Amino acid sequence: MTDLQHNPLLNFSGLPKFDQIRAEHVEPAIDHLIVSSRNCIDELAISNDVPTWANFAKPLEDIEEMLSRAWSQVGHMNSVVNSPELREAYNASLPKLTDFYSDLGQDERLYAKFRTLRNSEEFNTLNDAQQKIIENELRDFRLGGAELPEEEKIRFKAIQESLSKITTKFEENLLDTVNDFAYFVLDISELKGTPEDVIQAAQEAATAEAKKGYKFTLHFPSYMPVLQYCENRNLRELLYRAYATRASEFGKSDWDNTPLIKEILKLRREAAQLLGYKSYAEMSLATKMADTPAEVTSFLDGLAQRAKPFARSDMQELTQYASKLGINEMQAWDIAFVSEKLREDKYAFSDQEVKQYFPEAQVLLGLFKVVETIFGVHVKKVQAPVWHSDAAFYEIGDKHGKVIGQFYLDLYARNNKRGGAWMDEAITRRKLAKNNIVTPVAYLTCNFSAPVGNKPALFTHDEVITMFHEFGHGLHHMLTQVDDYGVSGIKGVEWDAVELPSQFMENFCWEWDVIRHMTKHVETGASLPRELFDKMVAAKNFQAGMQTVRQIEFSLFDMRLHDEFNPDEKSTALDLIEQVRDEVAVVRPPKWNRFPNGFSHIFAGGYAAGYYSYKWAEVLSADAYSMFEEKGVLCAETGQRFWHEILAKGGSRPALESFVAFRGRAPDIEALLRHNGMTAVA
Repeated sequence: MTDLQHNPLLNFSGLPKFDQIRAEHVEPAIDHLIVSSRNCIDELAISNDVPTWANFAKPLEDIEEMLSRAWSQVGHMNSVVNSPELREAYNASLPKLTDFYSDLGQDERLYAKFRTLRNSEEFNTLNDAQQKIIENELRDFRLGGAELPEEEKIRFKAIQESLSKITTKFEENLLDTVNDFAYFVLDISELKGTPEDVIQAAQEAATAEAKKGYKFTLHFPSYMPVLQYCENRNLRELLYRAYATRASEFGKSDWDNTPLIKEILKLRREAAQLLGYKSYAEMSLATKMADTPAEVTSFLDGLAQRAKPFARSDMQELTQYASKLGINEMQAWDIAFVSEKLREDKYAFSDQEVKQYFPEAQVLLGLFKVVETIFGVHVKKVQAPVWHSDAAFYEIGDKHGKVIGQFYLDLYARNNKRGGAWMDEAITRRKLAKNNIVTPVAYLTCNFSAPVGNKPALFTHDEVITMFHEFGHGLHHMLTQVDDYGVSGIKGVEWDAVELPSQFMENFCWEWDVIRHMTKHVETGASLPRELFDKMVAAKNFQAGMQTVRQIEFSLFDMRLHDEFNPDEKSTALDLIEQVRDEVAVVRPPKWNRFPNGFSHIFAGGYAAGYYSYKWAEVLSADAYSMFEEKGVLCAETGQRFWHEILAKGGSRPALESFVAFRGRAPDIEALLRHNGMTAVA
């Protein structure tokens, strides 16, 4: 038991104390916060005072903010510097937190006070953000089971506790499978075609374990270049098979996600039906822009109809080119390789050639320059405690030099770090007493290739796009001007609109006025030649049809899985994804591919019945960006409008209202189709 007075997780005076936090701090801190929170909640619940914003809603928010801030530090470290001790502490506290939030969501006393506040005369005097918070609270109490009979409340709470454990286990199984896999190549001739920096990194990884040869893993910077460049078809197949069967019955039984998928779906379905919804998808959409699963499915089907002719054309071209390479029966592990060869042939450049122009420092300068130009802010690196030597810390200041946002940046892949890229909240903006404003702080995390040898980290153009994407999420969180916690930043924003700022930022990666400032060849120091950039733009929509139907495939699978699929029947999630592929796919993976077992977005993340959000929000982001295309892509005036009508508003009003306030009209899908080169008949 640690001394609570010196527990870094209980120090809320400033930034997280990442240089001090240890696994043994987790349980005592979370236990203490839960007990004190329950005591405060009971005081609020039994108070005879007429509930007001000041004496009820605000104190309740303060309780939630403190617990959320402490847990975000634990969850973040569990994702980026996972260890057996930290995992044990995380998993020990998770059920207690789930229990706390389940009780909070079902507390009829609090629910009644929010109803009283909603119907009071004071409600009409509150600002828009405060009114939205109260409306959201009433909705969330209903979704939390507050209106259920006592027996059903108990069952609903048990379901939530089971789901929190199982979804965490799903992610752990994936992480353990990836960390466990290693393949050593002893003969360099087997790596023909693989980029030199990838080979060097593989050699350094083997040497670090006192082994000979070249170590390859399932971490993306190791795995993907082999699939894309290596001429050794057997090695491509070996790595593809390992990646495609992660956390499945083909590996260690303890790490098989197959039974977890069924259990997650059963529990979600039961929870939704307890609340009176036909399916989990219906319940999920209660907090989103889309109204019904049918509306989402119709949107995806319509997009598929527009995209599929282009996808078929892409696949036909790829198959014909594969035969020129001597691959008469193209397999899943050939697609990335053949695609890269075709692109090099068709557009006379390779990803590897472009990568040499994107060293980390220059990319960051270019990203910050875009943000500084269109929003009138300034970004600078400063010192702060971090969890790993890879991580860094930055501040965003306004035109007067006042710090308005801060963020951590952790860019490289490594063992014991969850895969993918994401933004999360460390601290959320809100107003304290005496009008003090808490500065919002974000975590920005990616899994790119680390520096190799004496060279800086080099990023592919796709990785640059990913960085812009996550920074867009970060801006949504950091540039908010909402002072009320519950709808500040990304809080309270409908899930299918959360991707708007992130996908919006991606567009700048295709602008010459942006790219020319963020490139510097790692050896010559030269900027990216305009000729090479023009080739990149020409190739921008290379296989856009295939990529679009792939995302539609995942989105339809997710929506149908949580709407019409019955996990109690004999059919499986694998059966369902095959049915979806029959309708929309042009690429069919092998029968042994276990894509669902690694689909952590929907089974361990927040995208259950919400994966369609990427495409839904892409309509919004492409249309929003079209205004910059009309006014000037680095137009500060338009940037200010985007900031004040979308980023600044956070979740204080419906996302559609914010979009219309910015764009002056309802969203139009044509900008998305144009950006993807799908406006002509294929």
